[in-house]
Amino acid sequence: MKKQPEITEKTRQNFIDVFCELYSQKPIEKISVQEIAKKSGYNRSTFYQYFTDIYELLDSVENDLLNYIKEELANKKLAAYTVQDALHCLENQEYLSVLKALLGDYGSIHFIERLKREMILDRLDLNVPHNDSLKPYLIEFQISTSLSLLRLWLQREKDLPPEEFHRLVDNLYTAGVTAYSQN
Repeated sequence: MKKQPEITEKTRQNFIDVFCELYSQKPIEKISVQEIAKKSGYNRSTFYQYFTDIYELLDSVENDLLNYIKEELANKKLAAYTVQDALHCLENQEYLSVLKALLGDYGSIHFIERLKREMILDRLDLNVPHNDSLKPYLIEFQISTSLSLLRLWLQREKDLPPEEFHRLVDNLYTAGVTAYSQN
């Protein structure tokens, strides 16, 4: 009986892995339970033992990733953190295929909005005025730009080492694009 939870988790993870692979390639509306089950090596009935439909699977994938990020940031025991701290959490190889799917061409704006709302804004340390009418715009700019750069970095298969990528993002915020232009 000890192996049952391991087998159950492995089966669930197989469905998630196949879903993420497919979601990276096409919109969710074009993915069927039958396709996920077949590609995973299981019957459709097995899929339904884990998820009621593809959208519940998507919610599960999103929730797992958001919970992981929250736990990682909580483990750092920071009273506040930067966008860069949050980006560092997203580098975990285990979540790479999930990130590529959720932030990919067929990913949803819903997830990006959830990511911004649930994970970042509660303790995010941004150097912006607190009582300024521009604050929401400045926060949106920094978070959206960071996520967009992360998305590009993932699409380019992390063509820059993580340290260089984070330095680039930091430099773009502090010095802007002109620091990289040729004179």
